[in-house]
Amino acid sequence: MPASSASRTAAPPASADTDRKAPTAGALLVIGFVLLSLNTRVPFGQIGPLAPIAHFGSATVTVLGLIPPLCMGLFAPLAPVVRRRLGEERGLLWASVVLVAGAILRVFGMPGLYAGTIVVSLATAVINVLVPVLVRARFSHRHVGTMMGVYALSMGVGSAIVAALVAPVAQSSGGSWQPAIGLAIVPAVLAAVGIAPQARVQRPRPATPAADAAAPRRHVARTGLAWSLTAFFGIQTLAFYTALAWLPSIVIAAGTSRTAAGTCQAALILGVAAGGFLAPVLAAPRHDQRPHILSAVLISAAGFTGLLLAPNGPSALWAVILGIGLGAGQALPGVLYARRGTDHDHVAALSTMAQTCGYLIAATGPALAAVLHSTTGSWTTPLAAVTAALLLGAALSMRAGHDSR
Repeated sequence: MPASSASRTAAPPASADTDRKAPTAGALLVIGFVLLSLNTRVPFGQIGPLAPIAHFGSATVTVLGLIPPLCMGLFAPLAPVVRRRLGEERGLLWASVVLVAGAILRVFGMPGLYAGTIVVSLATAVINVLVPVLVRARFSHRHVGTMMGVYALSMGVGSAIVAALVAPVAQSSGGSWQPAIGLAIVPAVLAAVGIAPQARVQRPRPATPAADAAAPRRHVARTGLAWSLTAFFGIQTLAFYTALAWLPSIVIAAGTSRTAAGTCQAALILGVAAGGFLAPVLAAPRHDQRPHILSAVLISAAGFTGLLLAPNGPSALWAVILGIGLGAGQALPGVLYARRGTDHDHVAALSTMAQTCGYLIAATGPALAAVLHSTTGSWTTPLAAVTAALLLGAALSMRAGHDSR
């Protein structure tokens, strides 16, 4: 799957030594990419199923649900700086090392949980921006969709496994949440070890803006494409983090047991993995991704509607449907950056803006859901509000799905 120098657009030619070691280097690249992907969302899927067992209050769940998207939005602009100084490979390695430190910090009491979540979110912000650039640079054009699908699938599988283990580990520890939170350290270490060989890859660092002065380009913030990408990513991510933070509480309020609520959380994340894999694979070969954007929105809305209208029904089924739609919505932006971007720098700029603004939009989701629930005394209004936001997002996102003519 890794691209050769002949098939990679705008990529530097490989050295003779690299050519001789291409099969091994390619395998290491794919393995490292998968291990990195497995780890990327693990810490953020732990709080929902752990909250009822650890007796986290509404404020704690709200803040821990707000920190990841807020920090990923605030810290996403660091990624282009890291890329210019280190390149994608070294940047991903150092971000993975920081993520390990954050995962360890999270087990040291409530102050550590809050501080460690900030550190993990900072590292993840850099990874989120650099991954689409790495995929475009290191894999052939025809494999962009597949690798973005692998990224989303691995991300979901890693989160689902840990989310399913959180409740049993906490219960077996007498209700202590630290061992359950500590599960995230294992995939974090594996990710850092897996991506480390890529730090030895010798590629020219991205050109500075001064070097590209001969080919000026409008700032992405002045283009409709960038704002459409931001709308799609932001609203889908708002829905994603709202579901991640509150799904267990929603189904428990409808009469589901705590153990079953943890199962629903795992079902949601497995759905995210499935949708996240299928959407890029189906969308990337096409010139027009508008049908895929609309499908992601409608499937997500169907999942929320099921929880709204039949909360006592098959909650795991609604969780899977919701996860498929949200997973597609999380994975499609990577394809859209690569398809709409004209070169690596443009891809990085689109990704940075969409994630900076989009995560700041998404950060309001868990908090607004908590306020609406507290005000109305039920989950009906929060679910209806998220569904309405998704439908609005569909209209705003169409420009991101096709090339302008």
